[in-house]
Amino acid sequence: MDFEIAHEEFIRRHADRRSGERKGRLLRGHQYAEKLLLRNVWWPLFGSFDHLHPEYEIFDWNRKSQFLDFAFLPAYGKFGIECDGYQSHVKDMDRERFSYSLNRENFLTGMGWRMVHFSFDDVQNRPEICRSMLQLIVGPHLMKNAGAADASAGEKEVLRLAWSLGRRVRPIDVTARLGMDFRTARKRLQAMVGKGWLQPVPSGRGVLYYELKEGTLDYLL
Repeated sequence: MDFEIAHEEFIRRHADRRSGERKGRLLRGHQYAEKLLLRNVWWPLFGSFDHLHPEYEIFDWNRKSQFLDFAFLPAYGKFGIECDGYQSHVKDMDRERFSYSLNRENFLTGMGWRMVHFSFDDVQNRPEICRSMLQLIVGPHLMKNAGAADASAGEKEVLRLAWSLGRRVRPIDVTARLGMDFRTARKRLQAMVGKGWLQPVPSGRGVLYYELKEGTLDYLL
């Protein structure tokens, strides 16, 4: 599906489910920066907005209402994702707001959230960095809760590695990171191709690289 169409449906669906300030916050708060994060970072990785909630209401230790730019709430965890502008989040922040920001982060961590912050500059100009970081943080949790019941512990380790690298994986990567010999690493990668989790990337010297197959993320979710 085209991003623009999917995004429009995504916002409309959440707006229809809300009322009062929660709806108003969505319509006011989800603007250019938040949409850009979805376009440049989220959509290329996930290709859908499943389990994602824009302008998600949370409460601090004083029961004061706050809103995260996005909450990613699959069955296996809680992830808060925010796009921070330098002007509003750093330059204009006084000591009291700075202290509150740190306490809020610590409180959310204590409540089981994993927070992910991206600068607007990176989202706009260096989105590949943001995608790599998001893979690094979310990827291991996806693999621990993979829907592939028949995946062995070793195969899940290879999938985690592929996610953490953020690029095509080679047998030598598996050898270096997971401590197995080259032949075993190559056989494991080939076996995972057969199970539909990886796809080979041929070159003039044979198959040197493997990458996560399109749709693997949806399958693991």
